[in-house]
Amino acid sequence: MSQIYQIMSWCSLLPINKIIMKKRIILFSLLSSLVGLGQQAFQNSGNIQIHAEGEVGFHIDLINNGIFNENLGTTGFYNTTAPLSISGREIPRFYDMEVDVIDNLFLDINTEVSNSLAYLNGDIVTPRNTPTISLDFLENAFFILQEAAKKTDGYVSFNGNRIFSFPIGDDNKIRPLITTNTTPNTVVKAAYFNEDPNFPSVFTSIFDTSRVESVVNRVSTLEFWDFDGPNNSVVTLTWDNESEIDQLVTNLLSLRIVGWHIQDQEWKDLGNSNFTGTLNTGTISSFVFNPSDYEILTLGSLVTIDELEVFSFSPNNDGANDTFVIRGIESFQNELKIYNRWGNIVFETTNYQNDWDGISNSNRSIRQGEKLPVGTYFYTLQIKSPNRTTTGWIYINY
Repeated sequence: MSQIYQIMSWCSLLPINKIIMKKRIILFSLLSSLVGLGQQAFQNSGNIQIHAEGEVGFHIDLINNGIFNENLGTTGFYNTTAPLSISGREIPRFYDMEVDVIDNLFLDINTEVSNSLAYLNGDIVTPRNTPTISLDFLENAFFILQEAAKKTDGYVSFNGNRIFSFPIGDDNKIRPLITTNTTPNTVVKAAYFNEDPNFPSVFTSIFDTSRVESVVNRVSTLEFWDFDGPNNSVVTLTWDNESEIDQLVTNLLSLRIVGWHIQDQEWKDLGNSNFTGTLNTGTISSFVFNPSDYEILTLGSLVTIDELEVFSFSPNNDGANDTFVIRGIESFQNELKIYNRWGNIVFETTNYQNDWDGISNSNRSIRQGEKLPVGTYFYTLQIKSPNRTTTGWIYINY
């Protein structure tokens, strides 16, 4: 016969009152039981508080319809034979939380962590068709992955003003998204989808990878991320050998983060301000962008024009490589734009004639009329006839 264990009034769990079994409170042993149908569950309809150094272990489902958000101790979820769930009408908040549920812990309601979360066994799963339900890390919260593959399968949010790596994944993959939230009291949220954006499982529209802006060549058909955050965000995405980056690019300089633009209904280039790793595994960071303009993000590549050969240069007036040279450019009507790592135009011209010496001419640059500092810059070169666009990187060194 199944049972539901229920608290109807205030309950304070103090260390000195603990019933200890391997240093855990077996919470349902403290309570009287009511006969009910379905899987065993603990239902809170009152007020529970875990004090500092208190430890509570749930081996059955939690239904939270009362107050359970002023906790300082450790709350654990443990089961080696069946999945567990957290549901109810009121959001629980745990100080330290650990999950050791072989068949996963399912969240049917938002669940908050204010200090630490340890993924020991199994995943934490949120409903992907309901992005408003998520695992929520508060300002100072962090997580510990006991095994590399443990993750949140679904949506994770973070409300804090610092760098945060989302412990998100899908199937047997963990694929973090990293961002820095610089806007106080703003929630950022992310989820990873190990699926083709042309055939998304829970979105109401498709994200046609053949619809791209002129500088984008190819878009990954293997995976994508859903990301919500404030304006002027920068994200870092990750890849592994199953991402097949070698099918997108042969050189990581041409790899890009691309986003599906909601209004224009096409994939747009969101930049490559920095990258690490190899074609098998690595990270890539975007330029600054506004997430509200884009529905999902993934990896893509740039258009290249094989006929044109581009050289780095050192504009130090020594007579060698003093200007930026694109061999063969003289034969084409063109428009050249140079960007810094933040995506700001520092130089632009039409019908470029291999005469740029590293001086900014853009009124949108604080260095207008001055030589640019040493570093890597991104360029777009639009050829008028035939109508083609190429992009790439140049390195300025004095």
